[in-house]
Amino acid sequence: MLPFLLRRVGVMILTALTLSFVVFCLTNLAPNLEKLARTEGSVRMSDDAVLSWIENNGHGGSMVMRYGQWLGVAPGWVRTDGTGVTRGRCIQGALTTDTAPRFCGILQGDWGTSTVFREPVIKTVSEKLSSTAWLMLWVMLVMVPVSLIIGVLSGMREGSRTDRVLSTFAIATTATPEYVSGVILVVIFASATTGISPILADWGWIEGRTLFLGTATSAIDKITFWNFALPVMTIALYGIGYIARMTRASMTEVMTQQYIRTARLKGVAFHQVILKHALRNALIAPFTVIMLQFPWLLNGVVIVETLFNYKGFGWTLVQAAGNNDIQLLLACSVVAVFVVLVTQLISDIGYVFLNPRIRLS
Repeated sequence: MLPFLLRRVGVMILTALTLSFVVFCLTNLAPNLEKLARTEGSVRMSDDAVLSWIENNGHGGSMVMRYGQWLGVAPGWVRTDGTGVTRGRCIQGALTTDTAPRFCGILQGDWGTSTVFREPVIKTVSEKLSSTAWLMLWVMLVMVPVSLIIGVLSGMREGSRTDRVLSTFAIATTATPEYVSGVILVVIFASATTGISPILADWGWIEGRTLFLGTATSAIDKITFWNFALPVMTIALYGIGYIARMTRASMTEVMTQQYIRTARLKGVAFHQVILKHALRNALIAPFTVIMLQFPWLLNGVVIVETLFNYKGFGWTLVQAAGNNDIQLLLACSVVAVFVVLVTQLISDIGYVFLNPRIRLS
């Protein structure tokens, strides 16, 4: 296992460096830098003034050198403008050219400053990521058990009426994107003019105008069932169908194996066959799919967080992209790449433990 982990970690580091360099190059293209200069300086800046601003703020020079400075493996840039003021990547606050460190990139914990939120990027990302983590946690708590139950029940009785009903539900949820299911849920449960909320209000069963809140902004400060249910269900519905279909296919294949038939012929009760023999083998493939839901959730929440105005990681990514916040975009990309690589590693390790037939070579 140790050589396998060392190889995988090495590949992960190489992949992270490659992907982060590609994103760095895309975000630091000349049009983006010109837009940043006019946003931070003045929209009426001349072309020469734009070039001067880009150079004086450390965005000039080769792309590889700037990437090394951002990463923290190359010395930070130092510039002296026409007025004699010395500035630099590592010269911040009360630091001077003599007291400032030579290296100050993401490896040293300096992720830059957000031009949108006007605060350190690492603070913004950590706060927004924690909010999204709560959303992902509740989505997984709803999505995984429900999808596994649906898949197991369908696979146990392949071709039955139960199988057809549950499979139709799974296909329908997977075929419906989040921006459609989210709007439908809002119309049904969070509208004061349509859906069931007006009926419940007329009957006196609810105190407010709607059963659920159509926005999750208040969930940032305090999560409740009424302001968090719709975002969670919107994301969970899309993932339930995919995991359920994978679980059904795996369960169907396991139920046709010879050892299952032998157990049934020996008189073993059907529920014992399912729990002791079929279930573990049937969950090997869904385990990999479930682990891959984490990177999908991290990036898939962009639509849902924007739809419900939940200011988490996805909402922050939209704000950074819409306002050309280069440092924040780079930080979001690093977090996304890290989550993808780590979940894939955990998935591979878990697959080995669940399936003893797998041998590491």
